[in-house]
Amino acid sequence: QVQLVESGGGLVQAGGSLRLSCAASGRTFSNYAMGWFRQAPGKEREFVAAISWSGGRTYYADSVKGRFTISRDNAKNTVYLQMNSLKPEDTAVYYCNADRSTGTYASGGVGVSWGQGTQVTVSS
Repeated sequence: QVQLVESGGGLVQAGGSLRLSCAASGRTFSNYAMGWFRQAPGKEREFVAAISWSGGRTYYADSVKGRFTISRDNAKNTVYLQMNSLKPEDTAVYYCNADRSTGTYASGGVGVSWGQGTQVTVSS
C-alpha cells in the first residue's frame, strides 16, 4: 500500500481559501488514482474530489464543484486540493485516499489507503 500524509488544514473565515497537500510514499505514486474525502462531526465520511493517475480526469462532489480544484504533481508524489470560497459547512477532517483504479471513485467507491486526516475549520 501507499502511505499518505496530509497537511495544510487550519482555521479560515468564510469566503477564504486553503490548499491541502497529500504526500505519498511507499509505492509508485503515478500508478494511483487519488481522492479526497471529508468527515464532519456526527456525519459519515463523504467524497470530495478525485483525480486519475495522469491528472487527465477529475471528479467532484456537487457541493464543491466550482470552488475546489484537485491536482497532482507526480514528480513530487503529491496531490493537492485547492479550496476557495469556503463555507462553514466545509468544516471537516479531510482525508487523502489512494486506489489503483480511477473507476473506484467514479463508481462511488473508496481506495484502500488512507492518510491520517487534516482538520479544516471555516468560521462564519
